[in-house]
Amino acid sequence: MSDNKVILKYDGKDFEYPIVDSTLGDRGIDISKLRTDTGLITLDIGYKNTGATISEITYLDGDKGELYYRGYPIEQLADKSNFTEVMYLLLQGELPTQEELTAFENRIKQDNWVAEEMKKLLDVFPRSAHPMGVLSSLTSALTAFNPKAVNVESKQDLEHASELLIAKFAVLCAWTYRKTKGLSLNHGDNSLNYVENFYKMTFRMPNQEFEMDPVVVNALDKLLILHADHEQNCSASTVRMVGSAHAGLFASVSAGVSALWGPLHGGANQAVI
Repeated sequence: MSDNKVILKYDGKDFEYPIVDSTLGDRGIDISKLRTDTGLITLDIGYKNTGATISEITYLDGDKGELYYRGYPIEQLADKSNFTEVMYLLLQGELPTQEELTAFENRIKQDNWVAEEMKKLLDVFPRSAHPMGVLSSLTSALTAFNPKAVNVESKQDLEHASELLIAKFAVLCAWTYRKTKGLSLNHGDNSLNYVENFYKMTFRMPNQEFEMDPVVVNALDKLLILHADHEQNCSASTVRMVGSAHAGLFASVSAGVSALWGPLHGGANQAVI
């Protein structure tokens, strides 16, 4: 908190509210006691002037082209790190040591399979179905096949669920894409790293030997790093809102995928492509 305060004059009384300093970007006013003090609430349509929480994960300034994860500039991460290291950074707050990275990679590889019954669910959707709608449904369905990963009261269980989702989400994305193309569904190859594995699962053609293109892998790795987290955006806020009801990580992220589907959010990327 800053020593500075904002004074609100209302009904003949003065009310003081502290300024919350930031490392980068806008400072805030802590009005958590406003209703108790005055009986008033704020009206901020669209939440353009509202911060819902204090976070140390991401800072983004689109106008200036600035993006930081845990204090690291995106240019440094894209140049010096890979996507798996960035995932670890976002989850744990620091870049991993080689030992930590190896252990993290092994845990992801251990869980990068999806129950065969999920294929039956995917079969229900027509090839013309929008992939974001399909992906949202598959993500929600993970709850049924991983019932022990829905405990949000335990930090350890929640971290495990996060790693489960990271591992299985690559499979679900690859399967969703292949469904739209009428292609057979591939499982992972644990001899490959996360991005290579996703690339192969997504684009390997039947009856053809797959050739790993390092240029494509490098571009895909940087693309995933760039899109790994974008502050308190629409989908992130949706995940937090659903998660606040203790709905579980898979259900919460499923809602976030649906938010990302919108043409004013992730749909804008689709329009550009």
